[in-house]
Order: sequence, then C-alpha cells, then structure tokens
Amino acid sequence: MAGAPRSPARPRLPPSLAPADPAEHDLGDEATLRRLAVELDLAGRSAESVELDQCRFSDADLSGSSLHRAGVRDCRFTGTNLANLRAEQSSMLRTELTGSRLTGLHWLDGTLREVLVGDCRADLSVFRFTRFHRVRFERCNLTRADFQNADLGGAQFVACDLTGAQFSFARMHGTRFEGCALTDLGGMRSFDGAIIDPADLMQLSYAMAAALGIQLAGPEPATAGDGRCR
Repeated sequence: MAGAPRSPARPRLPPSLAPADPAEHDLGDEATLRRLAVELDLAGRSAESVELDQCRFSDADLSGSSLHRAGVRDCRFTGTNLANLRAEQSSMLRTELTGSRLTGLHWLDGTLREVLVGDCRADLSVFRFTRFHRVRFERCNLTRADFQNADLGGAQFVACDLTGAQFSFARMHGTRFEGCALTDLGGMRSFDGAIIDPADLMQLSYAMAAALGIQLAGPEPATAGDGRCR
C-alpha cells in the first residue's frame, strides 16, 4: 500500500481568545469573527461573505444557517451543531471539527484544505463539486453522504462508516480508505485511482460487482441421488 499521507496542518490559534458577545458578534453579511471563543446560538442565520478567523467554537449552534462565499480559517469546532448548515462557494483552511454534529451539512462547490473531521456524525452530508486538499475523516458516521462530482484526490477516510455513500462522477485518484464500512456505495466507476486498504477490499468487491452487473452465484443445494459424496 502507498505510504501514509501527511496529516492536515493544525489550526493556528492564539494562546488566548476573547469570549464572543451575543450583542456584538453574529452572522450577518460581511461579518467577521476573529480570535474569539464562541459558545453562541447562531442557528438559522443567512449571510454573505462571512469570515471566521482563528476562533474556537465550543458547544455552539450554527444549525440550519445558510452561508454564501464564507471563509473559515484556523478554527476549531468542538461539540458544535452544524446540522443542515448550507455553505455555497465557501472555503475552509486549517480547521478541525471534532465530536460535532454535521448531519445534513451541505458544503457545495467549495474548498476544504488542511481539514480534520474526527468523531463526527455527518450522515446525509453533501459535498458536491467541492475540492479536497489534505482532508482527513476519522471515525465519522458518513452514511449516505454525497460526494458527487467532488475532487477527492486529497481526501482520506479512516475507520468511517460510508454505507450508502454516493461517489458518482467524483475524481478519486489518490483518495484513501482504511478500515471503513464500504457497502451499498454509489458511483463505483469513479474509484479508478483510489487507494484501498487490503482489509477493505472484500466488502468493496460486492459493490463493484453490483456496479458491473455481476451476479454472485450461491451454493447449489444438494439433492438425493445427485452423485455427490456425503
């Protein structure tokens, strides 16, 4: 198997952060949250050109928000609710998301660079047309996630549940899978160039066979007088 890739770069956070003030810090058009410790309810917001820079989000809530052309840089999200957040043409750089809820997250036509996603629930998440550069998913629930038309060449999936995930028309040369659940996948023809841990090949072979229309033969039942040894 090819050599292990380099881990994503860690967020560049300052040693101390000012607490975010709900009366002053919100997600509005062209808003900037910089060097803040954020524990706010920011759910259901709609904003253009938001900048999140060198912030730590702990038990915050951004669920159901809609962001366009947002920039997230050098941030850490811990125990944060990002369920059903929709971000279009947005970027994320040197960012970590751990123990957070990403169910139904939509990150569309964007960029993820130097990003770690660990121990997160990200089922039904959508990353269509997004470009991945040194992105690592660890121990994440990615069941029925949608990576259609994404450039996944810089993505790594380790010990993730990808049951029912969709990869149609994705670019996957160099995409790595290790210790993952890979059943009922869509878009198996896109796996050309992917790097698969040998232990994962057996379950992946069933998805490949289905994609190619191969029928797997089962054992024929023995009948009396068929001449077989008993």
